[in-house]
Amino acid sequence: MSDNQLRLVWIYPDLLSTYGDQGNALVVERRARQRGLDVARLDVRSDQPIPTSGDIYLIGGGEDRPQRLAAERLRRDGGLHRAVGNGAIVFSVCAGYQILGHEFINDLGQREPGLGLLDVVSVRGEGERCVGDVLGDIDPRLGLPQLTGFENHQGVTHLGPTARPFAQVRQGNGNGTGDGTEGAYNDTVFGTYMHGPVLARNPLIADLLLKLALDVNALPPVDDRWYEALRTERIAAAQQPA
Repeated sequence: MSDNQLRLVWIYPDLLSTYGDQGNALVVERRARQRGLDVARLDVRSDQPIPTSGDIYLIGGGEDRPQRLAAERLRRDGGLHRAVGNGAIVFSVCAGYQILGHEFINDLGQREPGLGLLDVVSVRGEGERCVGDVLGDIDPRLGLPQLTGFENHQGVTHLGPTARPFAQVRQGNGNGTGDGTEGAYNDTVFGTYMHGPVLARNPLIADLLLKLALDVNALPPVDDRWYEALRTERIAAAQQPA
């Protein structure tokens, strides 16, 4: 944190907010304020430079052409790379997740360079589109409860040796590789295919981002009744027979 203020950056809401993932920014901001933290939230449009002094950066999902435009502008800007070099935390969803990898397939059917912040490569899946509720077990090293989310993607993401799976799915497709993995992460950069928005369904992931940004092991408790009601409802719905 800088100047005792948590700086939250929502990247390219004009390109990468197709599936309501801006809710992730709202959840992180809300849970920080519930702990009495001074939060400065900055929504950075695609015609604006990425600030390098943020603490937490959030990137959402989007359609194929906006994804390509976002990747081009982020590569040209370079600010997110510098922010990660400064120790910033990044949490990305779907198209944003693919952008953080080495490459993905763009709307022109071509291999598009990503940012290389995660050791993953994404290709276009040849089977049915991955759509539906997902349940999974988050990597135990992160100390988080069951993952719940909604996937809607055609991509297949392969993890390289330095990327850890964010979760192992019990239900759903996740990365689409058939090995049960969902998402990927390294020390400070996280990617997932989960919408929902995922942080509303999994508020303790938001708390993890806060703890990493604050460099603390625990946060003061907050009222989680609304979040738990949502989690319980979505988990039960996902477990119903089709």
